[in-house]
Amino acid sequence: MTSIPIPISYAAATTNERVTSSQDQKNVVVTIYNENLALIKDSRSVILDQALNKLAWREVSAQIRPETGLLRNLTYSSGFHLLEQYFDFDVLTPGKLLEKYSGKEVIVIRTNPATGSETSEMATVLSTNEGTILKFNDRVESSVPGRIVFPGIPENLRDRPTLLISLISPSQGKHDLELSYLTSGLSWYTDYIAALNADENQLDLNGLVTLTNQSGITYHNARVQLVAGDVHRILPEQHISRKMMTLAREVADSVQMKKEALFEYHLYTLPHPITLAENQTKQVALMSATYIPVSKEFVLQGADYYYSGKYDTISQKLKTNVFISFVNKGESLGIPLPKGIIRVYKKDIQGNNQFIGEDQIDHTPQNELIRLNLGNAFDITADKLQTDFQQISGEPHHSSIVETAYQITLRNAKKEAVTVQVREPIPGDWTMLSESSPYTKLSAGMVEWKIPVPAESEATLAYRVRVKY
Repeated sequence: MTSIPIPISYAAATTNERVTSSQDQKNVVVTIYNENLALIKDSRSVILDQALNKLAWREVSAQIRPETGLLRNLTYSSGFHLLEQYFDFDVLTPGKLLEKYSGKEVIVIRTNPATGSETSEMATVLSTNEGTILKFNDRVESSVPGRIVFPGIPENLRDRPTLLISLISPSQGKHDLELSYLTSGLSWYTDYIAALNADENQLDLNGLVTLTNQSGITYHNARVQLVAGDVHRILPEQHISRKMMTLAREVADSVQMKKEALFEYHLYTLPHPITLAENQTKQVALMSATYIPVSKEFVLQGADYYYSGKYDTISQKLKTNVFISFVNKGESLGIPLPKGIIRVYKKDIQGNNQFIGEDQIDHTPQNELIRLNLGNAFDITADKLQTDFQQISGEPHHSSIVETAYQITLRNAKKEAVTVQVREPIPGDWTMLSESSPYTKLSAGMVEWKIPVPAESEATLAYRVRVKY
């Protein structure tokens, strides 16, 4: 059997470097923003030489933005100078290793399936595009006829994401260094679970934050902070493509986060350090509140298109939207709520929670109203009929004055009375000529009637309006 040369070790390929890894880490702070952005502060204890050092800072995020990197010496602030830094994007994989040896010699080892004996042969890697092409002394082969042994690892190929830093140190010995940088691959979002009581006048609300780490490394015992708000960013023109990753799920305990104001945003700090593993999704508790007063609304929303022309039938059996609303205040609530989806549940007569709808909220400060659209009411319908239309002057849609009248019949199949809010967007310069019930002007182009509808009965709204276009 032909003898096989021993490859050069990775350490031998980087003998001039000072290497620091997560084992040197004293603490790490991960601040995650909305829209796939995070700030990492990684503090390590590193032994440096006096004067010039080439430092390999291993286990940085694989999606680091190198131009945002900032290295500080917490031990000696004077005499410490950064000369240059760069990030090795190429991480050690079989494909990358083979690609780096294009045009160079490798050893191909074959194993005899009958005897188990091995033979080796030198070959030159001609190409790795769409497959491997090897040139032997007497032939060229387009596939790998055995396993490949490489003489060593190229200097610019790392087994973990690494930031290379050249610096001047004022003294020899142990230094506390802090590297901060922005990265993609970390994100968070909020989900809320609301439990509506039997009388539908109170709810309990629990908020969960979902953290997702696809940055390429694990953050051990990290202090995690979340920033709620829309931070202005100048996005890079190109993004490094990443493979889709499988997510794991882990639920943390329900201790609530601390929150504070940060510029024009809000900062939430997890109560204890957590480990956020690579390719992992983890859920932690944000808040919990009980007995929140709730109001329920039924809304029939109209349209503005049918005010400019004649329509024999507008619509029949229109569905009304059902809303619930509450104010973000109180002893157990009253904190700035990050944007997210609120899913609402209610127990049936057997005591089982049933899903009754969901809606999305934006970032909501204290004392703001939260209004959730949960869908259409099954038992409340409406017919809308145009009872009159007159073109007073001008041409349709152009310097015209029209008068039009409508009748809206509301039907309630419930065993209890309800009040339906009928909202009509009226275009142009309008004047209400007559109405069967008083209206409220919500805005320049929106009016509202609150129509009581008895149980298992109906009610009618009639009105006439003049519109000038």
